[in-house]
Amino acid sequence: MGFLSDGRKAVALLRKALRNRRAVIDVRSRLAQQPRHPAQHFRIAVYFADGDVNMYQIRQWYKPLAEIAKTWPVVVLSRNATGARAILADDALPVAFVPTVRDLERYVADQDIRVVLYVNQNTRNFQMFRYGRRWHVFINHGESDKMYMTTNQFKAYDVAFVAGEAARRRLARVLWDYDLDTRTMQIGRPQADHYSGTLPYMPDERTVVLYAPTWEGDRPSAHYGSIATHGEALAAAVLASPAHRLIYRPHPRSGVVDSAYGAANQRIIAAIAAANAADPRAQHVFDDQPDLGWQLAAADVAVVDISAMVYDRLAADRPLMVTRPVDPAAIVDTHGYLSDAEWLDADDAPRILEETARVLSDPDAVSRLEVWVRHYFGDTAPGAASARFAAAIGELMARWETWHLASSDEDDDAGEAELDDE
Repeated sequence: MGFLSDGRKAVALLRKALRNRRAVIDVRSRLAQQPRHPAQHFRIAVYFADGDVNMYQIRQWYKPLAEIAKTWPVVVLSRNATGARAILADDALPVAFVPTVRDLERYVADQDIRVVLYVNQNTRNFQMFRYGRRWHVFINHGESDKMYMTTNQFKAYDVAFVAGEAARRRLARVLWDYDLDTRTMQIGRPQADHYSGTLPYMPDERTVVLYAPTWEGDRPSAHYGSIATHGEALAAAVLASPAHRLIYRPHPRSGVVDSAYGAANQRIIAAIAAANAADPRAQHVFDDQPDLGWQLAAADVAVVDISAMVYDRLAADRPLMVTRPVDPAAIVDTHGYLSDAEWLDADDAPRILEETARVLSDPDAVSRLEVWVRHYFGDTAPGAASARFAAAIGELMARWETWHLASSDEDDDAGEAELDDE
């Protein structure tokens, strides 16, 4: 049995190596066809060390960063070949493929990067921290009350851009000796200003239910995924209703740890295809596309797991329910919105139509939601978060200019003193 296991691991590693080699060839070929990046051009870098499996973490920032790039040019520093290939295919931002530290050093030396943005906590972020005299800013890939949002790794960054007051209180509860006033800047959810897109169905009188579960998690404390516990019953009920439409958007990592979880995901996808074949007017949607926005804005009700999707939906200021984890070891932070959420237990998943009707008709639920939206994101008026994001970047740029001007003056003074000594 041990030999078989070792053999499977060896085959998997070989396949991964071949896939990565193919990606390297593709990336270098595509970059060779593009003009060389002008020297000393980029002011902001987005550091992304992940492969294509985690593209959702950076894709949600494309549109806000494209706006920022109109003032301060932005480049993505991609360390992984499959990630670089995916970003190049998206064609949203300029990309520098810097797989080795030497590649990274050469590129940074050729540019005027003043702010480095990080969308996750990849351990390879540490390799970028070596560069001083520039801001290292954690912007994350979503707002949530998961334990990930209070990791001590926040201290590694000069500044963290957080959504709002809820994030500051969360950090204050957990982190020791962390100055929130100097180390955090509130920007809201600029992605919400871009919640748009072409609907893959023709709107009608049907009530639209968005079900957006997370993956199964890699440890009991993070077992938030609901596909295997809630998902199939929920989907079956919505698909059977002539008055409802299902938008199913599973996490792209669903099934990477637990094959049974992945199998449940595939059964829901198959059920959607069967329902549409039986009634093409239903127009149910299996959504595995990179763009996130229209789903959050279009759905009448969203059912989500404990994940950033809770807060993405909150930023849209629309009704939602949160699935309650079945695993008692799953950590649930009840200091914030989850203390007052509309919970959906696994036993209630088959009655999702009744639960949906209740949430939509409850004025108290709507008013409570508005309070939490303000607590997590501040002003959610169109364009407000984007303005705060630009203002935060502008403040860091201004500080960079001030400090570097002072540093230059000190260097000049030191040079003059050396001449006087001669």
